[in-house]
Amino acid sequence: MTSISNELAAQTAERVARSSYGKLVAYLAARNRDVASAEDALAEAFTSALQEWPRTGPPGNPEAWLLTVARRKQIDAARRRISGTLAAPHLHLMAEEIAAAEASATAIPDKRLALMFACAHPAIDPAVRTPLILQTVLGFDAATIASAFLVSPATMSQRLVRAKFKLKEAGIPFAIPEPAELPRRLEAVLDAIYACFTDGWSDAEGGDSGRRDHSEEAIWLGELVVSLLPGQPEAMSLLALMLYVESRRPARRNAHGDYVPLSEQDPGDWIGLLIGRAEALLFEASRLEEMGPFQVQAAIQSAHIARRITGETDWQAIVQLYDVLLTMTASPVVAINRAIGVAEVRGAEAGLAALAEISTDAAIIQYQPYWAAKADLLARCGDAAGADEAYAVAIGLEADPAVRGFLTRRRQALRQ
Repeated sequence: MTSISNELAAQTAERVARSSYGKLVAYLAARNRDVASAEDALAEAFTSALQEWPRTGPPGNPEAWLLTVARRKQIDAARRRISGTLAAPHLHLMAEEIAAAEASATAIPDKRLALMFACAHPAIDPAVRTPLILQTVLGFDAATIASAFLVSPATMSQRLVRAKFKLKEAGIPFAIPEPAELPRRLEAVLDAIYACFTDGWSDAEGGDSGRRDHSEEAIWLGELVVSLLPGQPEAMSLLALMLYVESRRPARRNAHGDYVPLSEQDPGDWIGLLIGRAEALLFEASRLEEMGPFQVQAAIQSAHIARRITGETDWQAIVQLYDVLLTMTASPVVAINRAIGVAEVRGAEAGLAALAEISTDAAIIQYQPYWAAKADLLARCGDAAGADEAYAVAIGLEADPAVRGFLTRRRQALRQ
């Protein structure tokens, strides 16, 4: 019975951490703007839950339970920092919030979007705004963020600690900014939402419980940004981009669970409802005549999706769109996708030449899609030995078993 109780408590805590961590941190930090102390208090509350819940059973409203305990931890910490008449009003206010949380069975107000915009404040170093959102609001660990931004975990941790201190010391308000402030903050918020989406998308089978809900969470946040900030073309374009990609989820695996690349997917398996919503959003964004990177990426996805109607992929249009996107971003990832398109339009040798232009970029060496694309193009050019070596690197870099199996089968077919 004890092991079952422990397992149930752990599963409940994991579920709440996965679905509500950012919401709880945002709520706890909303009053004193101290993200670090909110995270510390919440971590202590989860520790208490893992000690208490095996004995008593998980509560009916785990979020409220954790919030109550975390608030008490914050009061204890505040008492240690301040005393006497200066402490009384602050502690009294926090005590009232605890009583309200204990008495209420309703959902905790979601303040994540406000915290995201706070993390994107101009006073925060631009290089750390998106990482700060990813860790504080979306629950990414520093090591994962460091890997995505090509820095060491120690360096990223130091940057995040400094940014959280800046949030508190500068008294940055946790609120949706005025329209005039949006251009300086919206980009970091949208980048973080898209990073959250791609993290969940890369775990296609949902085997990683920490990432399983990230795609749905990102789409929900995207919808929230669009509804709260109408008329922002990049916000609409990001949501369209995510919906286009999400529409293809059922086609990414066949009946045996094997990975199916986009070029081999059956368009009949794509989700038409999501595609229709994405097309409407992209059309509305395009009418605003203010093109940004997310609008171009959404347009590329729209060109791919058109295959469900025409039966063919317009690679010429896709390459032209990648040319625009590469000018905007100078991203090596964009350059890889452009090279794949170039190969479809002008042949595999031209695609390899395009890949060669970025082969010295250090960020590419550990990037699986680069090696997978290189292997495919080398095979199409008849260089079986070179393709075999590239496939070996790609397989070694791939974490998804289904994609790794796909690459392995391609390599074996090449050898045969």
